[in-house]
Amino acid sequence: MTRLLVLALALAALAGCDPADVPARPPIIPTDAAPVQVAEPAGIEIPTIDVHAAGITNLVTDAHGAMEIPADPAVVGWYPLGPAPGEVGPAILTGHVNYGGTPGVFARLHELKPGDRVTVPRADLTAVTFEVYAVDQYPKADFPADKVYGDTDGPELRLITCGGELDRAAHSYRDNIVVSARLTV
Repeated sequence: MTRLLVLALALAALAGCDPADVPARPPIIPTDAAPVQVAEPAGIEIPTIDVHAAGITNLVTDAHGAMEIPADPAVVGWYPLGPAPGEVGPAILTGHVNYGGTPGVFARLHELKPGDRVTVPRADLTAVTFEVYAVDQYPKADFPADKVYGDTDGPELRLITCGGELDRAAHSYRDNIVVSARLTV
């Protein structure tokens, strides 16, 4: 499937980070594949790191084209112009690592390991389960957008938050944590 979205740095800088890090307007690239109807995500369960989040907010762009981020550190965001969890391609879910001194929903994301399971309940009362195969940390300045957001052979999931060293002057982390997972059968 041709890349439905190249969210590139927009979502990389987005997750759990300062809104000033979010580049303007993520590009939308049309796909030549027929759309598959998959229900929207309605929550996320990651027992290994004690994440049990009911509800997911859709991420939108503001009047200036900058990506808005969830205001609540306990909320997971999904950019609905990309694949939904269970569709072919990497569905992107983001969350804060922390916010205003409060641990965010993805505070322990970096602790996941290959083989860990992530379940995404969907609005149609079904659920899809993914198995983690990689946990990576990338500098925001050198984020591998093609690797993270590029085409995949099947349904995948990317969980993204900030990580690494905190740049106190900029009020932002220098890196992103990216968890990659494949749909289990």
